[in-house]
Amino acid sequence: MAYNVTLIPGDGTGPDLAEVTARVIDATGVKINWEIAHAGVDIMEKEGTPLPESTLNSIRKNKVALKGPITTPIGTGFRSVNVAIRKELDLYTCLRPCKTYKGVRSKYENIDLVVVRENTEDLYAGVEFAPDSDEAKKIIELSKNKIVPHSAISIKPISREGSRRLVKFAFDYAAKHNRKKVTAVTKANIMKFTDGLFFEAAREVAKEYEGKIEYEERLIDNMCMQLVQKPNLYDVIALPNLYGDILSDLCAGLIGGLGIAPGANFGKDIAVFEAVHGSAPKYKGMNKVNPTALILSGVLMLEHLGEIEASKKLEKAVAAVIAEGKEVTYDLGGTAGTKEMGQAIIAKLKS
Repeated sequence: MAYNVTLIPGDGTGPDLAEVTARVIDATGVKINWEIAHAGVDIMEKEGTPLPESTLNSIRKNKVALKGPITTPIGTGFRSVNVAIRKELDLYTCLRPCKTYKGVRSKYENIDLVVVRENTEDLYAGVEFAPDSDEAKKIIELSKNKIVPHSAISIKPISREGSRRLVKFAFDYAAKHNRKKVTAVTKANIMKFTDGLFFEAAREVAKEYEGKIEYEERLIDNMCMQLVQKPNLYDVIALPNLYGDILSDLCAGLIGGLGIAPGANFGKDIAVFEAVHGSAPKYKGMNKVNPTALILSGVLMLEHLGEIEASKKLEKAVAAVIAEGKEVTYDLGGTAGTKEMGQAIIAKLKS
């Protein structure tokens, strides 16, 4: 059986990483028909948009996509393509496993955390108003002077339905992967209506798994301290969008950095797999950056496709190459290039 998968090379170092990752996945023996589609800075110069409708249609058709990193301008320019893909396809869950691998420099050992982040709501919903806009003025008026005049304003929507489906995903993932606990995280002591609603929805879902999977709650500031001091107390962590984005980077720091942090985005019947890190445009075409994060995202993709043995075999090959430390990139202490590290992983798959 062959699977049809949309491959989005991305921009910056994305094309280099996507090419190597596709070759490594092909080497597992799983038959994949890669359908190339484009998004990011490079295609914007040609088509006037960083996210062509043809790319979205390809993902809708194939139901599965592997995406290389895409540049997100800071402060100016187009909004994040990554966020746009999640919104357009209603990819409401972002899954980010964080696991230590022997050979990766880290202050911690035996970390095995899973961050489950809501993907479509919260401050990332993109409901923003410029200073002195009619909308901002109206909101300032409604706030009864709680907001300083001439402020820029972002709105934070959190729904019961959106929170429930995210937390249910976390519990279902925990059950499927023999995890013992789900921790919901917000700042509900301050944001009592929005974050409070997330906790309410989480408690409703937790009752369905009572006696099977433990449930607990933490506040985001305390959770950051807890993860630095005693990360081994935690297992699956469910959060609203903004907190999930921040905490997933913190967890990546526990395991040695974003270079080994995979990611996946799930909707009702569509899944997009991507590395957590950015596009590092200054290294474009230099065959230098670490392909591990995108390859491990491919591991998640193979599992999603039901190719469990291939998924396990590929992760084992990646772990072996990193542990040996011979054919790894500069950030892992080696001198190998992107392609050479990919080739070393392929050699492990065939050995």
